[in-house]
Amino acid sequence: MSECIFCKIIDGEIPARKVYEDDSVIAILDVSQVTKGHTLVISKKHVRNILDYTDELAADVFTKIPKIARAVRSFDPECEGLNLLMNNEEIASQSVFHGHVHLLPRYNSDKDGFGLKWDTHSDDYSDDELDEVQNNIISTLSKEG
Repeated sequence: MSECIFCKIIDGEIPARKVYEDDSVIAILDVSQVTKGHTLVISKKHVRNILDYTDELAADVFTKIPKIARAVRSFDPECEGLNLLMNNEEIASQSVFHGHVHLLPRYNSDKDGFGLKWDTHSDDYSDDELDEVQNNIISTLSKEG
């Protein structure tokens, strides 16, 4: 993955503001800093996104997130909360195709500027359609074991 910017950071070819590292993850300050303290938790194993994680890789990566999130949340007394976000595929705003999780510290509105648009569509689907979605997901899960 010589063209992957995160692989280059992991290999030490590109500098980054590292806040945590172990055998399975590296956590760095995002260069974009959507909010102050915006941190990326990056799998050291190159996988495209969550859809390519194995159970073992997910366990290795996601068990580190609470500890890193607590540190990100507590570095600034004005931080009031934190969003955990993972974009998977271009349609979901993934721009670097190497599995990573965004930790976005949240501040009151005059200091923050980050927002989520969340339109609900509960009235758009009939019970039959939701039953079909539910059954299809259950069926897919049962095939995975």
